Amino acid sequence: MYLISSCLCGVNCKYSGGNNLNEKCLNLFNEGKAILACPEKLGGLSTPRTPAEIKGTARGVINKVDIVVTKDNIDVTEAFLKGAYETLHIAKLSKIKKAILKDGSPSCGVNYVYDGSFEGIRINGKGITATILEENGIEVLSEVDFGGK
Repeated sequence: MYLISSCLCGVNCKYSGGNNLNEKCLNLFNEGKAILACPEKLGGLSTPRTPAEIKGTARGVINKVDIVVTKDNIDVTEAFLKGAYETLHIAKLSKIKKAILKDGSPSCGVNYVYDGSFEGIRINGKGITATILEENGIEVLSEVDFGGK
């Protein structure tokens, strides 16, 4: 059983109000082999919402030394942490061993996130949810690692 970022199965929950539909992920869900979660929605954020980026690292956010801010400089760290831990709770309840997450997201990024400047600069690193899941023994893959677009 997989946990998949909801946006990858066509749920309109990404910050812009749209989704990141990935047919391979949707097929897994339709076959009953996956459950969906959106950490940002679980954390209480609205859709659509102002873009947010990590100022620092996911590990720094978890350790309360770095923050997540919106493009208008509003601190949304607690919502991102709440969503990550709620996602972990769901994964544990469902005995999830693998997660397919949306790369680039400050929550779900697996291989990269954005650098906090809101200039579209990618840096190697993980999002907060991806970090927490991985640290709890759940293998995290991006949609690209899984074989998507």
